[in-house]
Formats: sequence, C-alpha cells, structure tokens
Amino acid sequence: MAADEGPAPGGEPREAGPRLTTELISAINRFPDDNPNPVMRIDAVGRLIYANPASAPIVRTIRAIVGDVIPSETLARFNAVAADRGYVEFVADSRTFAVWPVPITDMNFTNLYGTDVTAERAIVKFPDQNPNPVFRIQWDGTLVYANPASSDMIAGLALAIGSRLPTELRESLLARVRAGDRVTVEIESGARTYALLPVDVPEFGFINVYGTDVTAVKERERLARDNERLLLNILPEPIADRLRQGESLIADRFDDVTLMFADIVEFTRLSASLSPQELVGVLNEVFTVFDGLVDRYGLEKVKTIGDAYMVVGGMPERSDDHPERVTDMALDLAESVGRIGAATRLGITFRIGIHCGPVVAGVIGTRKFIYDVWGDTVNMASRMESLGVPGRVQVTHAMADRLRGSFEVEARGPIEVKGKGPTPTYFVLRRNNVPMNVVESSRPADGTRRASPG
Repeated sequence: MAADEGPAPGGEPREAGPRLTTELISAINRFPDDNPNPVMRIDAVGRLIYANPASAPIVRTIRAIVGDVIPSETLARFNAVAADRGYVEFVADSRTFAVWPVPITDMNFTNLYGTDVTAERAIVKFPDQNPNPVFRIQWDGTLVYANPASSDMIAGLALAIGSRLPTELRESLLARVRAGDRVTVEIESGARTYALLPVDVPEFGFINVYGTDVTAVKERERLARDNERLLLNILPEPIADRLRQGESLIADRFDDVTLMFADIVEFTRLSASLSPQELVGVLNEVFTVFDGLVDRYGLEKVKTIGDAYMVVGGMPERSDDHPERVTDMALDLAESVGRIGAATRLGITFRIGIHCGPVVAGVIGTRKFIYDVWGDTVNMASRMESLGVPGRVQVTHAMADRLRGSFEVEARGPIEVKGKGPTPTYFVLRRNNVPMNVVESSRPADGTRRASPG
C-alpha cells in the first residue's frame, strides 16, 4: 500500500488529489455499478457490504471480499482521514488509486470513492528517480520542487525551495513555454553547462524543467572550433572543405593569379642583435599587421618563410580584380611601417615584389601538411622582392600592364634576373583615379633618385 496523504518523496509538497463535489457523489450513488471509478461501501463495524466492478483491484489489494470485515490497519487509515475529507492511496495491479471515505451518518455506513491517479503520481514520483536534473516552478518563477540530481545545479544558482529563479532565467523559461516550442535554455552553474527544457503541465498549474548536463558536449564543440581555427590557419577554407569531404589529392591549376612577396631588409643582421624571445616577438608583431591586411583585402596568405611573407590573390576562389587588391595591400603595407612599433623602434623596412600569371597549387604532405603554389610566376614574384628596393613596391612589366588606369607607376629600368636576363621592372607609386601613365624615371636601377633635368 502507498503512504497516506503527506509529503511526497524528496520533500516535495504532495499535489492535491481530485476533489469530490456533491453533484459527483450524487451521481455515483445513483449508478455505482456503471461507474468507471471504484465505489465501495463499508458498514459501521468495517464490513465490506458493496464493491462495484471497477473497485476489484483495490478489493484484492486489501484482501477482502464483500461480507468480510476489512483489515484493521486499512480501517485505521480510513478513519484517520475521514474527518477532513482526506484520502488514502493504494497501489493495485500496478495502478495507483486515491480513495476518499465519505461517512453517510444517517445511513450508518461509509461510502469509499476512488479514482485512478497513476498518471498524476507518476509526475510526482518519477523526477526523484531521474538521473538528470528535474525541477518544478510555478508561473511566478517560484521553485517548488527539485529532484536529487539537480542539487548541484540548484546550489550553483543559489536557489532553494520557495525562492524565485533569477529574472533572466525565469523569463527565458517562461518565454519558451509560451512559444510552445522545444527549444532549450542554456545556463552555467557550478562550472557546468546545462540545457533546460521547460514543459508546461497545465493540469496541475506548474512547469516542469528537465535539465541535461551538456558540459562535455560544449567542450567537444569548443575543441572542434579550435581545430577548425587551426586548420584554417594552415589551409584556405575551400581547400579545408575538400579535405573534410575525403579528397585525398588536391592539385589545381590557376591560369591567372597575383603573387606578392615581402621580407624584412637585413633581417640576418637584425636577428643577430636580438634574443630569441625578442626576435619572435618582432616577427609576430609585424606579421600580425600583415595578416590583418590580408583579411582586409580578401586575399590568401600562403606561408611565411623566416622573415618572408607570401600572399596570393585570385585563388583558391577565382576573381578578376586580384592584381588591384594585391597592389592595394602592398602599398598599404609599405605605408604601415610607421604604425608598427617594432618596425619604428628597430628601423625595419620591407622589400615588396609582385608578379602575375599561372601557377599550380595543392596540398602536400600528410603530416604538417601545407597548401603551396609552384611555377615560374612564383619564382618571378620572389625575384621582384629579392631584387627590389627597401620601402618600394616593385612589379614586372606584365603586372604594370594589368595596373594601367588604376595605379601610377614609374619604370625602374631593366634589372638582371637569374635565368631571365635583363628584365624591365617598375615601381608602383600610388593608386589614382585617372588612366595610368608609366613614368620613365631618371632613377637608376638601385632606386636612388637623381636630380631631374632642368
């Protein structure tokens, strides 16, 4: 038998059982045999004098048949609650029944009216056995119940039975209930993360909140984001997507890209005067500025090699304006030296070289892999940098042609390029909004200025 009326397990106030109205009792008295709910009757000495068919499970449970006096302990339970119209619970045939004794004094017997409260009691009892947090709130946000599994979460929120949830949490839960969706509300409590699902229980006027500890899930998501960030620091996003989709060999030809190389002038001498920590700090400060410019102009950083920084435009996503965007970055980079603390402090200058043309690109290696580019275009861009002039942006003739109309350039004159012989080169001066005129400079190949004639 279940316990008499009193607190539910876990200290939760017992929900009020169904109320018997005068009309309901009258109807039951008229048609007890047809009533789907249990109806029984006992006389003054406790003898069972009537039991309708629906009461059979209860009759079996109390081990009585019509004509027998029911067991004394059962009579005592009925007597204890009769005066205040309370009820007694019985568990019979895996069902829970609430039974009200109603004395009919002028007839000298007592009617017993029962109702199946299995579903109601399941709501009350189940949360205590749930290994996940479950708590219950009223519509004003007052906490009226919390199962044992929710103790850490409730303590982390500094709550207690009878207190109100914090305003933000309360409003979030109530908003989800009003919306009628199944969206959870996430909270942090006691160094743990919980997803809370509020469920309205309109029959009883409260809201059950079912919690799930998602701390491990959130940690996996964080690690996945960190891994993604690290992967995208190594590979362009389209290439990373292809690897994730299982493409094992990535090799592409691009017929038209723009490549830029930039490096620190006299880096070997500079590095000899700095400690390892200072050296790495300088490179980090400088290349962080470079990275920001790459993002600003929508380009792709290929790699750094020592003090050299390599950027490409027009791949892996093709575009038509990559020569202009790479050149804009180069000019911005040349002007940014004064805004880099390490550069001004140490007198750092850069050589910058640009060329455009076809390349082959792909991912090489299976451990510590990189996305790299190859071809004569790469070699020529590297030569434009290594044979350049500190503080200047040097480009090839092919590149100068592409910039016509958008940038002002001046001819530097031919320089000797290994494997190419004398090669015409140009300095980019600035962006303009008028057709570009290539200035035949009086400047010699070393980049120094001569006095202009006249």
